[in-house]
Amino acid sequence: MEISEVRVKLIDNKDDRLKAFCSITMDNEFVVRDIKIIEGTNGYFVAMPSRKMSDHCEKCGGKNHLRAKFCNNCGGSLPEERAKKDVKGRMKLHADIAHPINAACRQRIQDQVTVAFKSEFEKSQEPGYKPVEFDEPEDEEVPEIV
Repeated sequence: MEISEVRVKLIDNKDDRLKAFCSITMDNEFVVRDIKIIEGTNGYFVAMPSRKMSDHCEKCGGKNHLRAKFCNNCGGSLPEERAKKDVKGRMKLHADIAHPINAACRQRIQDQVTVAFKSEFEKSQEPGYKPVEFDEPEDEEVPEIV
C-alpha cells in the first residue's frame, strides 16, 4: 500500500491538543478522512476516525450514547457505566471506523501524516497562506451504485 496523498487542515484552537484533521489517499484509489493529529507528551500522533458507541434504552428501545444519563427518547434514567472496558480497564466509548491492521502500517501512516502536518504548519506561518480544502473537486463524479 502506498500513501499517495495527505491533506492536512490545521485547527486554530491553540490550547487544545487536537492540532489538525487530515485525509489520506491510498494507491490513488481509496480515501480515509477525519484522521486526527494530536499533540501528545511524546510528540504528535494520529488518531484514526471513530464513532461514538451507543446502546438502547431498556424501557423504550431508544438509541443513546454510552455517557448519556437519560434516554433521548423517553427521558428515563439510564444506568451508569454501561460501556464495556478495554484491556487497561478504561471505558470503551468510541469504535474505530478505519484503522491499520498492524504496527508497521500504523507507523507508516503516522510518519507520513506528521511530516505533512509539520510542512503545512510551516506554510501556515507564511504571509498569504491559504488552508487546504477538503471538499471534493466539482468535476469529480461518484458513480451511482445500483
